[in-house]
Amino acid sequence: MNYRHSFHAGNFADVMKHIVLTRIIEYLKLKDKAFRVIDTHAGSGIYLLTEGDAARTGEWHGGIEKLLNTPVAANDLLQPYIHAVQAVNGSEALKTYPGSPKITRYLLRKQDRLTAIELHPKDAKLLAKAFADDFQTRVIELDGWLSLGAHLPPKEKRGLVLIDPPFEEPGEFERLVEGLQKAHSRWPGGIYALWYPVKDRKGVAKFHSALAESGIAKVLRIELCIRGASDEPQLDGSGMIVVNPPFTLVEELKVILPVLTDALAEDSGAAFRLDWIAGE
Repeated sequence: MNYRHSFHAGNFADVMKHIVLTRIIEYLKLKDKAFRVIDTHAGSGIYLLTEGDAARTGEWHGGIEKLLNTPVAANDLLQPYIHAVQAVNGSEALKTYPGSPKITRYLLRKQDRLTAIELHPKDAKLLAKAFADDFQTRVIELDGWLSLGAHLPPKEKRGLVLIDPPFEEPGEFERLVEGLQKAHSRWPGGIYALWYPVKDRKGVAKFHSALAESGIAKVLRIELCIRGASDEPQLDGSGMIVVNPPFTLVEELKVILPVLTDALAEDSGAAFRLDWIAGE
């Protein structure tokens, strides 16, 4: 599949991914000490939903629009995410969606920093424009996989690495495992969040097995499927792997995931998964 951010902005996978992102950042903010977020596949930062790629797919109608129009519990836990989305729309109706770097930047304190990395020339240019004159954000046009060596550990020695590749080429699952092992060897105390599509079920199972055999001690698996397994492969679900997750995250997700499953479900096969591949 091609998961270039602009085509899928605001869909159910973005909703799930970005809510997990906000909960990790909110945890990091509990201490005064500065932290850094490194976004390895940052995209262009912000997306128009009513024109261009996102309008052509219309996936946001089943994601952020559906969530905002559905009364849900877990409101306090979802508020940082919802506020970040509202911040880029102001008083207007939902027309714009913030990507992970914009959501991250909205939540940062004055002592925290963001490194946003993007390889695609057009997206990198838009990303740089989105953060022009922002001294807390460094935008780099670079292959995100290379950043897992060159940019770790950050000088703050606290923070999160978000790895959200577009899955444009074969072998992305293998690259996720290899990249994580490389990064973890350089910075074993960092938090790592890896996004993946639940589409190729055999590929996902092999990916999980490789993570279990990686030797990394704390590996949390999070999945949200909006439908049962399709006869023909399609994006049935969204998955995240979190290494060294905050101790608060599991209990928060026990509240959040049932709410998201109910709000975003497309059929009775909708379900979520929350368990440890390695660790607790």
